[in-house]
Amino acid sequence: MSIFILGLILRSYNLNWDQGFHLHPDERAITLFTVPLEVPMPMQEFLSVNSSLNPHFFAYGSLPLYLLRLSGSMLSNVNPLFAQYDKVNLVGRFLSLLFDMGTLLLIYLLGKKLFNKSVGNLSAFFYAISVLPIQLSHFYAVDTLLNFFILLTLYLLINFYEKSTIRNALVTGAAFGFALGTKISATVILVSIGLTLTIDFILVFLKNPHRPKIWFPHLPKLIKTLILKGVVVVIAAIVVFIIVEPYALIDFREFWQQTMQQRQMTYDAFTFPYTLQYVDKTPYFYELKNIFMWGLGPILATVSFIGALYFTIVAVKKEKKTKWAQELILVVFFWTYFFVVGKFAVGWMRYMLPLYPLFSLFAALLVWRLYTLLKSKLKIPIPLFIALLLIWPLSFMNIYTKPNTRVLASNWIYQNISLDKTIAVEHWDDQLPLGGSSYKTITLPLYDPDTFQKWQIINKSLANIDYIIIASNRLYVPLQKLTDCKKIPPYHCYPITANYYKNLFNGSLGYEKVAEFENLPTIPLLNIAIDDQNADESFTVYDHPKVMIFKKQ
Repeated sequence: MSIFILGLILRSYNLNWDQGFHLHPDERAITLFTVPLEVPMPMQEFLSVNSSLNPHFFAYGSLPLYLLRLSGSMLSNVNPLFAQYDKVNLVGRFLSLLFDMGTLLLIYLLGKKLFNKSVGNLSAFFYAISVLPIQLSHFYAVDTLLNFFILLTLYLLINFYEKSTIRNALVTGAAFGFALGTKISATVILVSIGLTLTIDFILVFLKNPHRPKIWFPHLPKLIKTLILKGVVVVIAAIVVFIIVEPYALIDFREFWQQTMQQRQMTYDAFTFPYTLQYVDKTPYFYELKNIFMWGLGPILATVSFIGALYFTIVAVKKEKKTKWAQELILVVFFWTYFFVVGKFAVGWMRYMLPLYPLFSLFAALLVWRLYTLLKSKLKIPIPLFIALLLIWPLSFMNIYTKPNTRVLASNWIYQNISLDKTIAVEHWDDQLPLGGSSYKTITLPLYDPDTFQKWQIINKSLANIDYIIIASNRLYVPLQKLTDCKKIPPYHCYPITANYYKNLFNGSLGYEKVAEFENLPTIPLLNIAIDDQNADESFTVYDHPKVMIFKKQ
């Protein structure tokens, strides 16, 4: 129980971390498309693409939007604002932490089911203190929901393998349908579903590949299983998917167009301005680096990585043990997901979230077996081990003990810059100051191709600007790297923009940095800050971006 309380405290602390300003762009988009949703009357309007229940937004599935709309409407009896844009995001954040607590419970049950209660408790503890799940529980951006439904599907697949009933096939398919209705990328689970249906036959074939008389008699049973159980799983998934995302079918053209656009992004980092940060990303290494340095932290990540290799070797080699097939289902999903998603051209840290519960399980098994092996030979300082693990999540939680940096920067602007001054902000980033100011504002189109016309416009603007406000590293980090025009498409090469930032930062542009707002993870008691500005942009830009303000001299 103490583990669940710890996980709940870490995930629920200061859910209103942005002081009501909706500073997470994906969450903001979800809430904007959620609030207008209404059940159409008469009901025949439901089948129209112009229905008031059609979100016209398919970057994510519709289930998170409908769930948020329903929850906000129910809570509007307590406070009407919970159904409106002002506070519906807080409802979403509460849902996000509830689903992540559900994931914590599932990983405990999985560890207990496959091994024992000690492994289950350790799995839950490791997941409870994992930094990325804690951070994503503070956002309503579908990741925690997707993570829950993927793990639920895996858990039910194991139950289905152990007892292949129609009922288990139905609930497994339903869980898969909910995952698809959250985000279509959940299709990767199909590999584990196929393995579950055929694993017994595969085992017989691998043992006797050249003796068809042994494995051939199993073919009728395999075909029967695929037809009866496999079809039930697939049909249940399709039915649930259509129920929770009906306009994927009704408004198929828009659904397909947006889905293909998102798919294109996974192959081409030049698709959107905000994906330019991933140009020349090193597949797999980039993901592992961010998991190691930030998502889990060096200590827990080291144990998890070794645990993943250990779990894989044990699962593959010891096919005679009781839970071999169940472990293999997890291993196949883990590595399939890692190799498929890790190869994407883009690498947001949240894309690897479905691996975090399994990392926790793998680490737990390794630690438990090492402990049982060594406890009689040497005294393992368990409290010290736990204290070392807690350093990372508690350091990260420091950012939620202070106002958001963009809020602090906005307050500074109102107090120190008179309204007759002209300020410049960067496009594709949040405009400061927050709160709908009366300042004359000029937007610098720095993502635009580095043409003569672009810099004519910007240089003319700079002549009339008193302050330049950089709300995060969203532009200046990627644009300073994209300067090799022999390798990069000309319209995505930014040598002049890179030089602009260089001159701005060193003062030769004629602007001096007069204020900087930074809120870094800080080691408790020692008060040592951890500079995470080299982390994946998404780890810092939403809840603790570095803000800089420059004044013309």
